[in-house]
Amino acid sequence: MKPTTLRTPALCLGLLALAACGKGKDQGPPQMPPPEVGVITLQPQDAPLSKELVGRLSPFRSADVRARVAGVLLKRTYAEGSDVKQGQVLFQIDPAPLKAALDAAQGSLAQAEASYANARVNAQRARELAPKGYVSKADLDNALATERTAAAAVQQARASVQSARINLGYANVTSPIDGRAGQQQVTEGALVGQGEATLLTTVDQIDPLYVNFTLSAAELAQLRAAQTKGNVTLAPPDKTGVQIALPGGQAYPRPGTLDFSDTTVNPATGAVNLRAQVPNPDHTLLPGMYVTIKADLGEQHKVFLVPQQAVLRDTAGAYAMVVGADGKVARSDVVIGGTRGTDWVVTGGLKAGDRVVVSGLQKVKAGAPAKATPWQPGAGGASAQGPAAAGTK
Repeated sequence: MKPTTLRTPALCLGLLALAACGKGKDQGPPQMPPPEVGVITLQPQDAPLSKELVGRLSPFRSADVRARVAGVLLKRTYAEGSDVKQGQVLFQIDPAPLKAALDAAQGSLAQAEASYANARVNAQRARELAPKGYVSKADLDNALATERTAAAAVQQARASVQSARINLGYANVTSPIDGRAGQQQVTEGALVGQGEATLLTTVDQIDPLYVNFTLSAAELAQLRAAQTKGNVTLAPPDKTGVQIALPGGQAYPRPGTLDFSDTTVNPATGAVNLRAQVPNPDHTLLPGMYVTIKADLGEQHKVFLVPQQAVLRDTAGAYAMVVGADGKVARSDVVIGGTRGTDWVVTGGLKAGDRVVVSGLQKVKAGAPAKATPWQPGAGGASAQGPAAAGTK
């Protein structure tokens, strides 16, 4: 009887243990709490309308320096690549033949003046004697005609002298503008100006400079349509600013201003040609350089400023993760309309009141719950001075 009595309590304890294990197995592992993420609550704002484009620099003025008279080039009087002033002598052409031509013209003028003086005396004598009948009418007419012919010859000789003097002056080839003189195109000893105005060099004015760029006709039409709807206010041409980034990525400190917008579309490119004027007092910029420009075309209305780290990209495009009213995360495809500081300017895909995930993106996935807390810019890795803070509640 005693062994049976001891086995009964032990069997009951084993059954209770199995029941407890089965109950714990039915409940499963404990649930993980939803991840905590930093969000900003969006509010519509106004932001500058800017476009990043590629442009090429060109001189403000460019003048060809040519030989305007025929002769042998004697020497170059400037340093290639140096700055020159308007009227400065750059080249000298052999003046000897031109000086001889001037002397010959002056001799012809002296001869013409002497002939005119003799003809004038004869004509005056004929005028005095004709009323008295001492000179016939025919002789008077001949004397007057000779005087007029001699006077015309004097005028022609004076013009020849003036032309010869001008040609002699062209022996000193001067710069037509202030600027930087380029490479010499013809060496000393060459015969220039024979039959055509030989190009000797080029002078470029590089302060200020022009930056030429294009904007597609389709994009320009979209901007004008947005302005009609009130979503965009385009700046007048003389108020459109341009900021240049140098090839190394460094920002050029002096902004430019748009000064020309073509009225037609280039059929070869489907774009509108634009041009801005940029100060270049230190000659940092050089003609021919390709630069990246940021053109401030106006102002966008009712857009959202989103920190750059909150916008992700995949093969479908740019998107942001948004915590909905039910506490679950959803993907929202967005349209980027430019940048402002460290933020993207989002023009589509989001609405006022959306809670966009900025920090903790690696913890969330679409359809899963998340705990939204206000994002602190300093803790999220972005500058606390960013404009996005204005849209955070």
